[in-house]
Amino acid sequence: MKTGKIIKVAGPLVVAEGMEEANIYDMVKVGDNGLIGEIIEMRADKASIQVYEETTGIGPGDPVVTTGEPLSIELGPGLIESMFDGIQRPLDAIEKAANSPFLKKGVSVKSLNREKKWEFKPTANVG
Repeated sequence: MKTGKIIKVAGPLVVAEGMEEANIYDMVKVGDNGLIGEIIEMRADKASIQVYEETTGIGPGDPVVTTGEPLSIELGPGLIESMFDGIQRPLDAIEKAANSPFLKKGVSVKSLNREKKWEFKPTANVG
């Protein structure tokens, strides 16, 4: 993972420098809270980033860390019975982690419960 630094913030758009090892569409963690964002443009070592959380409180000099992977979601049983925010964080897990019914910046929770077992009966046939 490569770390750059913010040089500009304009609402949900953040520009960071020192990102020469990053790629367009990489998922990034922005600021000390690790807000989720996605690189939408690269120009030399500068990356334009769409941040998917409230950017109040971040500013020039704050870190941006690229994950080296695209923003993606998980698929599996359990998606149907859950409610998610826009970046596939389950709302009930966010509420427990934040100890609040309101969304808080930088909350990191798994999309699917790894401990729970779901009944699954495949219905597709080969061919």
